[in-house]
Amino acid sequence: MDAPLLALTPHTTRTTGRSTQQVVVENMRLLNQLRWIAVGGQVAAILAASLGLGVPLPLGPMLAIAALLALGNLLFASTLRTAWVVPGELLLALLLDMAALTAQLYLSGGTNNPFVSLYLLQIVLGAILLPASRAWLLVVLSVVAFVFLTFNHLPLALPPAVDRKLDLRLLGEEIAFVMVAVLLVAFMTRIIRNLRARELYVAELRRSAAEEDSIVRMGLFASGAAHELGTPLSSLSVLIGDWQRDPALSRDPAFLEELGDARRAVERCREIVSDILDTSGQTRGEAMASVEAAGLLEGLVADWREMRESVPIACDVAHVRGLRVPAEPALRQALWSLLDNAGEASPGGIGLRAGIRGERLVIDVVDRGRGFTRQQLDELGLAGRSNKGPGHGLGLFLAASVARRLGGELTARNRREGGASVRIALPLVGAEASA
Repeated sequence: MDAPLLALTPHTTRTTGRSTQQVVVENMRLLNQLRWIAVGGQVAAILAASLGLGVPLPLGPMLAIAALLALGNLLFASTLRTAWVVPGELLLALLLDMAALTAQLYLSGGTNNPFVSLYLLQIVLGAILLPASRAWLLVVLSVVAFVFLTFNHLPLALPPAVDRKLDLRLLGEEIAFVMVAVLLVAFMTRIIRNLRARELYVAELRRSAAEEDSIVRMGLFASGAAHELGTPLSSLSVLIGDWQRDPALSRDPAFLEELGDARRAVERCREIVSDILDTSGQTRGEAMASVEAAGLLEGLVADWREMRESVPIACDVAHVRGLRVPAEPALRQALWSLLDNAGEASPGGIGLRAGIRGERLVIDVVDRGRGFTRQQLDELGLAGRSNKGPGHGLGLFLAASVARRLGGELTARNRREGGASVRIALPLVGAEASA
């Protein structure tokens, strides 16, 4: 028995963005990469200045600070193995970087050290990654550190012979400027990309919630309508039976044939109404058996040829025999709605083809109509988007919802030879060798 398309079954939506936690984890990874660059840069600068240029520096304490910074980076990296960041970890990471920078500057000239501009890098990172209150905390601490280093630091004594040949302060300022500029561009672009992915994730959740609300409202309406339609359909069935038994009417074979068609249509409607009442509120787990794909499609085509004799349909499912797809109750009605849309656009004939793309079953419904407009393709699968007026446009929306619920997708295109093609791609449950 077919289940209704509007059964109130919950589902999860696949999104292409990143959740807030995923974005925080990715940003923390970027900070770890930046910290490794800082450790390497500090060690290289200390050794080059002390051993290469003869600048007197406290090598032991400065290298120890770089080692502590590396140890802290290893501890932060260990928290990312579970793809979870401890609350406040971003702030702690930036405070560690600022403390290490302050200590290194204290040992090497304070604000006279040209690398004091690296404070700006920490402030910019905090402004982008942290809430406003914590970002301002970094600003206050950096100002306090800057003022402290102005009056408290070990002197940076440059060798006179080297200083006469090369302006080390100017060279340091130029190197610091290049470092800040390159690191800001390199890391800010990646961080901003992560933040945009989070915005996309939130937008997709909102769209999914709106679609869920539309489906629930339509499901409730369908359930209520099913209750109301039961009585008139029963009355119609009784009337048709009485007409078929009427001696005066039974002498007209053409009329009897039409009455037979009417009885079959009424029985079909009663089955649909019964399905809605039986499966409204059905949980997700109850519907996740599997069904043979070719049998499902051939049964669908057989019903189409019986109900819509005026619209020929070509069917090709030979390549998917033995393959199985999820037995979602709404799948058959989703495919039927696509056939209905194709039949309206192409009364002269439509087609249904099935094949395999990777690990997915793809079902194409093709027609020879006018095709889709650019706007229709852009709004594919959105509720209420139709050029037929109010009350239309649900077929593609519900088909897209069913496809997403099963882990697949709905796509559409205009064919070069004319007409349109709508494709549902579904994950395969398993494959059996055909007999």
